[in-house]
Amino acid sequence: MTPAAYSYRSDVRVPRFADDKPIIVFDGHCVLCSGWANFVLKHDKRRAYRLLAAQTPVGQALYAHYGLGGDDYQSNLLIQSGQVFIKSEGSIRMAEGLGWPWRIAAVFRLLPLAWRDWLYDGVARNRIRWFGRGEVCYLPAPEDVDRFVAGDGL
Repeated sequence: MTPAAYSYRSDVRVPRFADDKPIIVFDGHCVLCSGWANFVLKHDKRRAYRLLAAQTPVGQALYAHYGLGGDDYQSNLLIQSGQVFIKSEGSIRMAEGLGWPWRIAAVFRLLPLAWRDWLYDGVARNRIRWFGRGEVCYLPAPEDVDRFVAGDGL
């Protein structure tokens, strides 16, 4: 069952945060995931997205809210208009939001969802072994701080 839009707003475990733009929640220790965050920062010319490391209090609370708790963040989350998208659908929507030429990622929807998520899960399970783990959580460059979500008080 899909949670209602903005269901996290009524979850006392989730600190308040600005959700007026789509938010990408990513594993801030994973080199692949942090690389994706850098890619988004570089190619999001319209500044449509905000980012949030999963290791932050807001990130952890969102993973728990959506039943993805623990500290092995095997899926990025895209929270868009209060709805959460995970795995392959989240990734496709993230790419589409970057505009041309990245929106061509929509072609992956031609594959059945089960196949797309099977491939996504394979990369997610092996991402640390293949790409590495950072010793410290991802920190934005000073010029990108405003592109990241701040919790508790907005």
